[in-house]
Amino acid sequence: MSKRDYYDVLGVAKNASEEELKKAYRRLAMKHHPDRNPDDDKAEHAFKEAKEAYEVLSDANKRRAYDAHGHAAFEHGMGGGGGGAGYADMGDIFGDIFGDIFGGGRGQRGPRRGNDLRYVLELDLEEAVFGVEKQIDIPTLIACEPCKGSGSEDGKIETCKTCQGRGQVRMQRGIFAMQQPCPSCGGRGETIAKPCKSCHGQGRKQSQKTLQVKIPAGVDTDDRIRLQGEGEAAPAGGVAGDLYVEVHVREHPIFQREGNDLYCEVPIRFSQAALGAELTVPTLQGEALVKVPAETQTGKVFRLRGKGVKSVRSHGTGDLLCRVVVETPVNLTGKQRELLESFEKTFEGEAGAKHSPKSSTFFDGVKSFLDRIIS
Repeated sequence: MSKRDYYDVLGVAKNASEEELKKAYRRLAMKHHPDRNPDDDKAEHAFKEAKEAYEVLSDANKRRAYDAHGHAAFEHGMGGGGGGAGYADMGDIFGDIFGDIFGGGRGQRGPRRGNDLRYVLELDLEEAVFGVEKQIDIPTLIACEPCKGSGSEDGKIETCKTCQGRGQVRMQRGIFAMQQPCPSCGGRGETIAKPCKSCHGQGRKQSQKTLQVKIPAGVDTDDRIRLQGEGEAAPAGGVAGDLYVEVHVREHPIFQREGNDLYCEVPIRFSQAALGAELTVPTLQGEALVKVPAETQTGKVFRLRGKGVKSVRSHGTGDLLCRVVVETPVNLTGKQRELLESFEKTFEGEAGAKHSPKSSTFFDGVKSFLDRIIS
């Protein structure tokens, strides 16, 4: 499989600045990092691909070589013009950008933070508009009770002898140098002499957590509610991650929502549209009266102020917009058909034009169009 263009991988232009490269890499690496996507081969490939692209483009010499020769610049011994520089220090790059997020930075020691969790909560429109309290069940990792999350059966924790408490070890292979988490302590900088038998020294166990979530009035699809500390417990007594409850509002049989406004279609008979009528329409607060004037055309929109959604971010409230749709009658009785036929005869001849101005304009335009084509 041929390699993708490094600029395409990061989603930046070829004249992107160092800051733009770093931001693009940070975004992709956060999205695809293995800690956030366990057992996901596609995410792992995307993470490695982004890291490789950033390592080349963030180095001025390698970037010049890549711009001139593409991927061939790094094949068959071709280098980036930096003598013995070789590839960038992986640990340095990783630590600069992700040290405070994933606990993998330079000199990182001590327990890592637990992973954040995402939960998609489906709501009916009424629940989203007026607010609701929901009970949710979250499969997650919780702190081990017997060892209180420390991972140690007797509570004793020692400094790691392999990394001397730094949590990182440096691997040197010829001109290549790489900094990686200590294999003995997993990057914590500490080791447990007597691991807890319940959690096998991890300090956490798989379980299910039940939570009550209060949803504020006015939320909409893709809104997120952050519950601090309700994510995964961290290994060996670190700080728990957060839980992000993402709202998804189900489709409603009557209303569609756009921002804080609600829309609905109201079918009316053509006699009501022609003569005018008072219609009772539904709102989320109950029923409301809409006065339809005579000679109303299909598609006319009537606005009911304050009958929409109260914003979750301000004090404003949207409107309800009712679009009338003139409905053609069906299943006519003999009497109804006879009346309609008599009514239709009143439109014969030139007199009908004044009753159907749009129809007359349309057919005049069609006639003019056809005359131009024929001539």
